[in-house]
Amino acid sequence: MDLKDYWLTVRSRWRSIVVCLLLSLGVAYGVTSQMTPQYASSAQLFISTTPSDTSDAYQGNMFATQRVTSYARVVTTHQMAERVNDVLGADFDADELKNKVEATIVPETVMLEITATDADPEVARNIAQAYAETLSEMVRELETVDGADGSLISASIVDDARVSESPVSPNLLRNLGLAGLLGLLLGLGIAVLRELMDSSISSTADVEAVTGAPVVGQLLSDASSASQQPALALEEPTPWAESFRVLRTNMQFVEVDTDHKVFVMTSSVPAEGKTTTAINLAVTLAMAGQKVVLVECDLRRPQVADRLNLEPAVGTTSVLVGKLELDDALQPYGRSGLEVLASGPIPPNPSELLQSHAMEKLLADLRARFDVVILDAPPLLPVTDAALLAAQANGAVVVTRYGKTTQDQLRHSMERLEQVDARPLGVVINRTPLKTRGTSYGYGYGYAPLAEASTRKQRRSEQRAAKKEDAAKPRRGSTGPTQPFLESQD
Repeated sequence: MDLKDYWLTVRSRWRSIVVCLLLSLGVAYGVTSQMTPQYASSAQLFISTTPSDTSDAYQGNMFATQRVTSYARVVTTHQMAERVNDVLGADFDADELKNKVEATIVPETVMLEITATDADPEVARNIAQAYAETLSEMVRELETVDGADGSLISASIVDDARVSESPVSPNLLRNLGLAGLLGLLLGLGIAVLRELMDSSISSTADVEAVTGAPVVGQLLSDASSASQQPALALEEPTPWAESFRVLRTNMQFVEVDTDHKVFVMTSSVPAEGKTTTAINLAVTLAMAGQKVVLVECDLRRPQVADRLNLEPAVGTTSVLVGKLELDDALQPYGRSGLEVLASGPIPPNPSELLQSHAMEKLLADLRARFDVVILDAPPLLPVTDAALLAAQANGAVVVTRYGKTTQDQLRHSMERLEQVDARPLGVVINRTPLKTRGTSYGYGYGYAPLAEASTRKQRRSEQRAAKKEDAAKPRRGSTGPTQPFLESQD
């Protein structure tokens, strides 16, 4: 993946990134809210020697600098904690007290800072002050030579510990910032991982990686248009209707040398939109002046009659078993010129009916009567009906659903067609978003007629014609050519 691929991944999977970010911030806020505030208090000591002259002062300073490191280690000893605990009245355990204190050497100085932390700010102050006073006494004891009047080094408290009003932890802003950064990184990682593992069909390149069949159409996702009656929705100048017109144009170049064509509309698995595609393609072809018949061949889950508000009780099965003649079973759909052969009664043996000689005869009869015969067939992977029908037709158009149908499903579907020597005529990518990534795209624009502008233009033309007609009429008392009427300026 290059930089552009990562950007496209972020654009297409931004919801995962936002979810990870919000979850991280929520967890950080919840954990931080449950934490007990901790207060810190510090006391500073100055480590010094008692020099007798200037040269001794320099050596004493170097000696104190070396010693201050040792005293910082003394602060964290168990013995020091016990002595401080005695000063505080034995309120703490020595090990617990050690964990509350830390000693820090101020860089390039002989200053030692002792910091104590506790949930109670006054307790933190008492611990820090007790440590400072105890260390001062311990330094005097350690640095006093037997028989000497004073110690070589002294630790003087130069800044007493004070009560702090604001806690040092938890730091809500810092925790939220770290959680937000972690959430973004986690979201980006999940988005990239999903992108690398995603094998769904979402572009023409994905189709080309599976099969050599061309992409004959990319149908936009428009729930409002798809829910309307096709005869009404396809007349609207919408991008959704335009995508079906593009599909109609592309299908006219399929089997161009054949006058009467039989197409099988199928899909890999259910719920990919093959029935909706078959219906709207049939209506679009009929609206272009071609003689088209739509045949319901999904005898397990028929939907065509319900979608078009037609009678489902008579249709394909009625003709196949000899109960009705073809002319009696065909139903016209509105004024579009489309003829529809519904499913009829659902049989117990759909596969046997579709493979029968009666089905061959029916297809031959339909081919002779109509320019285009569209067979709405079941999905390819669950049953073999569509593959067997495609072998009797000119070929099959496989409908895939954007972001749902996987490359493996499409590959296995093509293998089903090849097993019966059926031709895959093309692939339709259904429910393509208006804004997509890669080479897959939708027609996100419209070109509707400017009805209001045309009306205004026509109205202005009529007004100008009326003025000319009024100007051409002779006025009372005038014998010559009419002159334009001028209002008086008086």
